[in-house]
Amino acid sequence: MEIQLIDIPKIQNAKGNIGVIELDVVPFDIKRVYYLYDVPSSASRGGHAHKNLQQLLVPLSGSFDVVLKDGTEEVTITLNKPDKGLLINNNIWRELENFSSGAVCMVIASRVYDEADYIREYADFLDYVRTNKK
Repeated sequence: MEIQLIDIPKIQNAKGNIGVIELDVVPFDIKRVYYLYDVPSSASRGGHAHKNLQQLLVPLSGSFDVVLKDGTEEVTITLNKPDKGLLINNNIWRELENFSSGAVCMVIASRVYDEADYIREYADFLDYVRTNKK
């Protein structure tokens, strides 16, 4: 499984840094942006895959782990720097866990919300990736 971290350009200043996400930073057309916050440390988010959607996860504050599964491999990535985003391609199962206090995860998505694009059960995901391997 290929893991791709995207560098978010930053402008450094003694008064604070600015992270800049312009269209050339994200490898897809941006159709939706949302963020997760106030997630209890014992909770997990995600727990699904997308058939067609790509996402860039950016830890705006704090830290959290992203568990990625492609049906064969499992990788855990800790996101804790707001100038590094994790690109998640389609057909990858994702789970977000171990949120630190005050963690904020911004999600930049390639498509608008479409329930039909979700695979919400892991067994269904495994069937889907086996059936749709190229």
